[in-house]
Parts: sequence; structure tokens; C-alpha cells
Amino acid sequence: MLDAGFGNGWFSYRAYKSGATVTSIAIGANLVDKANALYNDFLGISRDKMSFQEMNLYEAGKLDGPFDEIICYETLEHVRDDAAVCRTFHRLLRPGGVLHLCCPNAEHPRWRSEQLDSTESGGHVRHGYTERTFLALLEPLGFRVDRSEGVGGSLIVFAQEKVQTPLRRLFGEPGAATVAVLAAPFIALDAAAPAMPFSIYVRAVRDSPSTRIGEGFNHLSSE
Repeated sequence: MLDAGFGNGWFSYRAYKSGATVTSIAIGANLVDKANALYNDFLGISRDKMSFQEMNLYEAGKLDGPFDEIICYETLEHVRDDAAVCRTFHRLLRPGGVLHLCCPNAEHPRWRSEQLDSTESGGHVRHGYTERTFLALLEPLGFRVDRSEGVGGSLIVFAQEKVQTPLRRLFGEPGAATVAVLAAPFIALDAAAPAMPFSIYVRAVRDSPSTRIGEGFNHLSSE
């Protein structure tokens, strides 16, 4: 499993707990140091099973593949050349492998009103994606999108905007990860199909339409 843009490492940890061997990449040595301190040192997870590396998505082609699955959550909207990154994901996946991609819903008022980052210096370079723009991005590259859904109603928006963001400012990514753990039972009660979802999730398969890799991991799209 590759976690491309691991943030606070929550999805890397969930993948590890499901039995996967996980390689996780992100920009920023501080993110790597904090993830190592929390997951490898404090929780005692072997670096052979869950490793964190400083690397941006444009460099992901240097990784040793192939991977069975790639997670890229709330990251692609920070990257200007999203097609180049997704083309790299396609090369890194084995035939039948799965890309789990989740980004802000470009039609949500929260994102539509956001000022974009014109210099690709860490902010959002686009307001997000819709199901249609995800299909337009992925299908020409050889992916088959076999599932899409809106993620996040009012509870997840409250958790992220009113709780997680202030704790991230105070305590960094470990504070944000703590909120993710504590909020999971409550977010599960959020609307299953919100009228205006916060984010859009797609499950995209490389090449083989008959392969159903990663069915047990689909629950991530609702958290």
C-alpha cells in the first residue's frame, strides 16, 4: 500500500491495521519526524511494516512498485499537474490495483469561496473535483472508476472546521490525528449521502475490470 500525501498518518495507520505493508510519503521533514515519533516509536510499529518518507508526489515514480493499492486523500488538489501524478500512480499500481482518491467537492460553498494558491506553495491550486472531472482526469490514463460517492455531511464539517483545525494549530498533526480517532464513532452517524458533500471519493481500478482488489478497504471513503 502507498499512502501518497499521508498528512497525520491516520489512513496509513488504518491500512497497517488492515494487514497491509505501508509506504507513506509527504512533503516536509517535520511530518516524517512526527509520524515516526507517533507510529513507529510510541506505538512500536516496525518500519518494515509502516515507513514514512519525505517526497513530493511528482517524485513518487522513484518508489519501488508495484503496489496493490494507493491512497491519495485530500492531497491532489494541492498539485497543479494532477494528470502527471495520476499517470505515475497508474504505473506504480499492479494490473488490477486500486487507487483510492478523495478530494474536496468543487461545488461545496466552503471550497468555491476559497482563494487559490497560484504558486503551488502548499495551498489548494483548484477548488476540488466533481465526479465528472474525476472521470475526465482518470479514464484517459487507463483507470476504470467503479465507485464514487460524496463524503462528509454537517458532522464531519464541524469536526474538521471547528475542532481539528484549532488543534492542528496548537499541537500540529498529532493533534489532528487525535481528533480523527475520537471523532470516528460520531462521524459514522453522519449522513450516508449528504446533499452537498464536503469531499468526493472515487475508487479507480487499473486495467483489469474483473479484478476486485481492496473491497475490504472501501469503508475508508466514509470517514
